[in-house]
Amino acid sequence: MPRRPTLSLDGFWQFRHGDGPWRAAQVPLPWQAQFADLRQTSGTGHYQRSFAMPDLGPGQLAVLRFGAVSYHATVRVNGVQVGLHEGGYLPFECPLPPDLLQDDNLLEVTALLPDGDAAATPDFPFAEVPHGKQSWYGPIGGIWQSVSLQVRPQSHLQHCAIRATLDGSVAVTLALNGSGEARVTILDPQGREVAQGTGLDLRLKVAEVAQWSPNQPALYQARVEVTVGDIVDETTHTFGFRSFESKGGKLFLNGAPFYMRGALDQDYYPETICTPPSVAYLEDQLLKAKALGLNLLRCHIKVPDPRYYEVADRLGMLIWSEIPNVGTFTAASARRMQETMQGILDRDANHPCLVIWTLINEDWGTKLTEDAGQRAWLKGMYDWLKAADPTRLVVDNSPCKPGFHVKTDLNDYHYYRSVPERRSEWDQLTAEFAAGADWAWSPYGDADRRGDEPLIVSEFGVWGLPDPALLVDSTGAEPWWMETGSVWGDGVAYPHGVQDRFATYQLAHAFGSFDAFIQAAQWYQFANLKYEIESMRAAAPIQGYVITEFTDVHWESNGLLDMNRNPRVFHHRFAEINADTVIVPRLDRYSCYAGAAVAIELSVALGGLALAEAAVLHWSVAGGAAGQVPAPASPAQSVVGLGTLQVPMPLTDRSQMVTIAFRLMQGGTELARNAVEVACYAPRNTENLPPVASTDPDLLARLRALGYPIVAPDKADVILCRGLETPDIKALQAGKRYLVLPNGSGKRKNSLRQDHGPMHDLPDIGVTARDGSIWRGDWIAGFSWITRKGAFADIPGGPMIDLSFDRVVPHHVLTGFKSWEFGGLVHAGLVAGWIHKPGALIAERRVGKGALVASTFRLLADAPLADPVATALLDALIRTAADLTVEKH
Repeated sequence: MPRRPTLSLDGFWQFRHGDGPWRAAQVPLPWQAQFADLRQTSGTGHYQRSFAMPDLGPGQLAVLRFGAVSYHATVRVNGVQVGLHEGGYLPFECPLPPDLLQDDNLLEVTALLPDGDAAATPDFPFAEVPHGKQSWYGPIGGIWQSVSLQVRPQSHLQHCAIRATLDGSVAVTLALNGSGEARVTILDPQGREVAQGTGLDLRLKVAEVAQWSPNQPALYQARVEVTVGDIVDETTHTFGFRSFESKGGKLFLNGAPFYMRGALDQDYYPETICTPPSVAYLEDQLLKAKALGLNLLRCHIKVPDPRYYEVADRLGMLIWSEIPNVGTFTAASARRMQETMQGILDRDANHPCLVIWTLINEDWGTKLTEDAGQRAWLKGMYDWLKAADPTRLVVDNSPCKPGFHVKTDLNDYHYYRSVPERRSEWDQLTAEFAAGADWAWSPYGDADRRGDEPLIVSEFGVWGLPDPALLVDSTGAEPWWMETGSVWGDGVAYPHGVQDRFATYQLAHAFGSFDAFIQAAQWYQFANLKYEIESMRAAAPIQGYVITEFTDVHWESNGLLDMNRNPRVFHHRFAEINADTVIVPRLDRYSCYAGAAVAIELSVALGGLALAEAAVLHWSVAGGAAGQVPAPASPAQSVVGLGTLQVPMPLTDRSQMVTIAFRLMQGGTELARNAVEVACYAPRNTENLPPVASTDPDLLARLRALGYPIVAPDKADVILCRGLETPDIKALQAGKRYLVLPNGSGKRKNSLRQDHGPMHDLPDIGVTARDGSIWRGDWIAGFSWITRKGAFADIPGGPMIDLSFDRVVPHHVLTGFKSWEFGGLVHAGLVAGWIHKPGALIAERRVGKGALVASTFRLLADAPLADPVATALLDALIRTAADLTVEKH
């Protein structure tokens, strides 16, 4: 049987960077992944190795094949240039003249990766070449995909494009080098011949089609034989019968309803950066993706190693792929992006897993908000790509504010908000987007908006943190990337020293141990994703989402898996909420008093599967009531409202988190399950409340409503206020106890400072707004906690604050506290990202003979006793202030 003998040239090559020393380097692998001194370098890498004279028969030629070299490659054999290639992500070949080859041959490759010095590489400055996340995670240079030497006949297949439709039609377009005829044989998934034809532009028919889908990834092969009298060349090409369409605001896979449950995949690897360690590694991570309930990965602004798509084809995962972005829009960068997209089509269009293309991500490299010409260019690119590949959906610009669409098959959008910190904003954005918000489209009158584009929240999510113990190498050393990230998020994305910072800020006082903090951070991430997925599923017009992201990437820690592909603590539960059919319980409040009823708006969100016949939703309260609600038969891609359920909470004398569990059953089959936790507060103990005083009428009214004895300030155990004035300072200095609830808006009217300049509400304490700061709570999370000790021991949950706190989440942070003060004087606080920028939310401070407790929790938003969390916090704050040690006055 004719074949193409192939010699792998992977392995160790000689390498040097610039004029540096020669050393051994692995191919394929970026040089940044191999040499610590070259981690962040661009410039020129020189490679060389020898290879033996291939066995060339009559009429055969030798071809060097490169999977990808970043960015510009010059290839020489025996000192003679045999190829040039620009583009860091796609394959190229170099045919070798027979008279050039010797018994032993020297292969040299020069790889040039440009950097920010455009003058040094005027033909391809970094800002004008497709580079993707290299501007985030570091440069990728050199030979990062496989190299081989292949022997071929002079007449051979150059390219095979296959387009298969569900009716069994297979269009095969071939390009040959040299003369000859081509015969195509279609083999079904069992290897049986099911169709055959001869020619370069064929229309074949398969009688009984096995469709490709994530659940049944049926793969066919086209065997192409080139004949010149006899068969001289033979190749096989994998494809599948699959359709992916948008109609009427919804998605359809193979004509069946489809709900997108995706995750963003940066396609970066812990030690090899962008070169997959092995096929087995790719298989393992994809099986973990499927176990998480994902049916799509959005391979983000990067063209992956082709093995990535091969594994997705074989194991069944839809892929949304994107052109790597440029930094600056010019005629040259526009040309390069289109050439890159054409190269992607040439290499990858036969893969059934690929269903969506994106041209631009978040307006990176373009200025759509400013330039009408660029908006017109993007429309033209959409039209060009749809004509070149009508079998897939095309997204013009996958936007976040203030970006927008101009012409697209999907109306997708990115937004990040943490909960409970910004729950109301998340809910508002989701409601507006589900209603077809105009802000998703160009406001300049040039959008081609059909009105039926499916709505996809194509980026959302929040950080957890990985366990650093699972990231170390075989020697116990932390990975190199833990010393990157310092330029992102106001410095909070820097991982190195995270355990030291945990100890420095004495967070064990709240969490017990570093391991417990990591677990709490991951459960916080789960709670965010759960709430946000449920809110999107409750909005029927939204037809899918893409979680940011599948795995952590270096310092970016919002993955469902860590950088080493270790699962988060919630891995076993995630598929409950990331499923085709989801029970959606919606609560206005996640807190209540013991014995009260909790109102839960119940619905069932259906994706690709209908509820073919009536089902029953069973609910139960841990240690309490139970019941059931009928769920009627309903079509796919719908939200089935089941009304508002009044769930009685147990009578308890101890405040605790109570779990309400749900199961959707059809006969004896469980279709879905879910659960919510509600903070259930024991009846309030109003005995021995300390006498209090305040000159603030709102505070005074609340204190009376809560049963506190109101006395004159000189008789009070605690004086309450929202900002300190000169008389308050004097009273503190004389030995009084204060509870201060600043909101950041007040300034002291009379200052003890001689210049009478503006001062904060509190002595030696800053009150800083979270909005506009790294503490605001969106993409990089701020982890907020309350130490459950002393007067705060009875507050259920914790230490991390949860959804029950959403009415009281502080809008301001107290600053000015030393690290040691977090070990006892700070009762509640927060850190951002990798435990940076600690702030206080409840803290003590001595002032003269007296002392105060300050808190920015918003305790006055609801009527007295309406919110048990606010009430419990205020009681605990007053008790804490009353117990402060002061000098007698």
